[in-house]
Amino acid sequence: MSKKKRKVTKKKNRRVNKRKIRYDRVAICVLLFVLVGYLFYMILNKPISNIYVYGNEFLKDQYIIDEAGLRNYPSTLTFSTSKIARTLEEDPFIKKARVRRTSLRGISITIEENKPLFYNQSEGETVFADGKTVKEKYNAPLLINYTPNKVYKQLIEALNEVEDDVFDRISSIKYDPNDVDSGRFLVSMRDGNYVYLSINKFTEINNYIKIIRKFENKKGILYLDSGEYFKVMEG
Repeated sequence: MSKKKRKVTKKKNRRVNKRKIRYDRVAICVLLFVLVGYLFYMILNKPISNIYVYGNEFLKDQYIIDEAGLRNYPSTLTFSTSKIARTLEEDPFIKKARVRRTSLRGISITIEENKPLFYNQSEGETVFADGKTVKEKYNAPLLINYTPNKVYKQLIEALNEVEDDVFDRISSIKYDPNDVDSGRFLVSMRDGNYVYLSINKFTEINNYIKIIRKFENKKGILYLDSGEYFKVMEG
């Protein structure tokens, strides 16, 4: 056999060895892929069924859900967890927010609250724990007079350290320095007592409930700026 004939034979063999494309199998694979994708889409397109809220104390669950834009329990395809977190953090009452999916139709929201510390009467604004301010007046102690900037910042830091059960008893705060102490405050309590405090020892007010119990509901002035002395008011 000549060399030319051998070459033709090899070429024919290569053609015979080529695998045939099974279009029926390809069609089945494509159909299954589309079907699975459609089913997955239908599952995700269903509304959220469970929303869990964590970390809140004074904010109601429904308030947080509304602020997150989830009041009507939208489809899980229509929201982004990171976008919801950013939206929540724009609220002055929320310091930080973390949002994650717990299942295909479940979501959890964990927040760190940003409570109002006081209403600054001089500026006409509410001051929050992180220093943010808003013009609205919320339920918080009243800072009734001007306070120098340095002491003012220290006051915000100090009030963040006051325990909730004592903080809730504070009615108003007055900057009341004397010749000895430029960081002195007079705090009016909702039970009718008064407390003098130095900004450097402001957290001494956390002992208020324990101290005041010793005086059997008598009203007076508690001096915590220079020791621990209670002066009973006459009448």
